Amino acid sequence: MTKNLIIVESPGKIKTLSKFLGKDFIVEASKGHVIDLPPSRFGVSTENGFVPDFHVVKDRKEVILRLQKVARTVDRIYLAPDPDREGEAISWHLAHILKIDPASDCRVEFNEITENAVRSALKKPRPIDMGRVDAQQARRVLDRLVGYNLSPFLWRKVRRGLSAGRVQSSALKLICDR
Repeated sequence: MTKNLIIVESPGKIKTLSKFLGKDFIVEASKGHVIDLPPSRFGVSTENGFVPDFHVVKDRKEVILRLQKVARTVDRIYLAPDPDREGEAISWHLAHILKIDPASDCRVEFNEITENAVRSALKKPRPIDMGRVDAQQARRVLDRLVGYNLSPFLWRKVRRGLSAGRVQSSALKLICDR
């Protein structure tokens, strides 16, 4: 019998999806990002074209091992994290970890957890959208560039523990200009 694996982002979706997809599907969750920039250092090479230094997220190692184990037992894998650039990047990282060709029809998107929406999405899988992946990575790199350089300044001048990101920095500039 053909078995399919569908990987979603949130563990809260597993029970509902399992109920209406039936025994032909195994539903697992990535619990969000499995690969990201390191939490305690800069993680972006500014000397080499702003290349991000991605690593396995510390508390996702068990999730990855479980997904790899299940992936070896199925005929088809669908990557179904949320339908946004974060979900696209999570799909790309999962494809890398599970040795899935990102150009293959492995990505499915649905905007609601209903049987019709999910079954409809499974009928039209698509390749991973590298434009969205690149947009998410650019945002992460920009957050790191701005946050790591501006936050210490805020700690010295305003209050320790404040965080500066790309959105806060732009908003602050608009306020100062006014």
